[in-house]
Amino acid sequence: MKYELKKSGKFSYLDIGEGTPIVILHGLMGGLSNFDGVNSYFPKQGYNVLIPELPIYTLSLINTKVGTYATYIKDFIDELGLEKVILLGNSLGGHIGLLCTKMFPDRVKALVITGSSGLYENAMGESYPKRGDYEYIKAKAENVFYDPTIASKEIVDEVYATVNDRNKVLRTLAIAKSAIRHNMAKDLPNMQTPTCVIWGKNDNVTPPEVAEDFNKLLPDADLYWIDKCGHAAMMEHPDEFNTILHSWLQKRNF
Repeated sequence: MKYELKKSGKFSYLDIGEGTPIVILHGLMGGLSNFDGVNSYFPKQGYNVLIPELPIYTLSLINTKVGTYATYIKDFIDELGLEKVILLGNSLGGHIGLLCTKMFPDRVKALVITGSSGLYENAMGESYPKRGDYEYIKAKAENVFYDPTIASKEIVDEVYATVNDRNKVLRTLAIAKSAIRHNMAKDLPNMQTPTCVIWGKNDNVTPPEVAEDFNKLLPDADLYWIDKCGHAAMMEHPDEFNTILHSWLQKRNF
């Protein structure tokens, strides 16, 4: 799907629909297309879907850390003049959403995380393939999903190019170290924001016990499972993901 991005200040972002704003945070190896299912569904249900392009590989090394991205999202919310938003994040995006919610709780009415880092120390490092030949990278990309065919040639090519780009590798290592430093186990019990946790039962990157820990530690969380599903539920089972999320939003009156 081709996107026409809007620009405002330093931000480039996708903007679809009108209504309650859902700000989507993509993962380290992810992009706007990971949320095609969400983009096509929620604007029809009265939501404004907003996906800012995260400056994953363009910040200075010293600023390439989870906290910088959390502040970036708060600045994005301010730039668009939004009062309170629903944050939805996958993988690193979930971690950014968690930290943004901790730092700026008055700007977040609800949080949705799927395959999120923030608790599991190996999540960032294990999800990022090291340099290697194309077939090795292909196998690592396929491991992210329960159904390996989801890892299309386009996805594999993009990962392969990324892991062979020195600038991107350096910043990825910086993000991974920052994510490990920002383990949120001690923060979660103090976070009162309603949180929807949607997880693949077959996630090899952030295993199911990570979702259970998020559910236990967050005071106001609901946990939902998707069977035969890996690390990116919104890509692998978009219809089921949307149904779960929409039902939760309705139940919580968001």
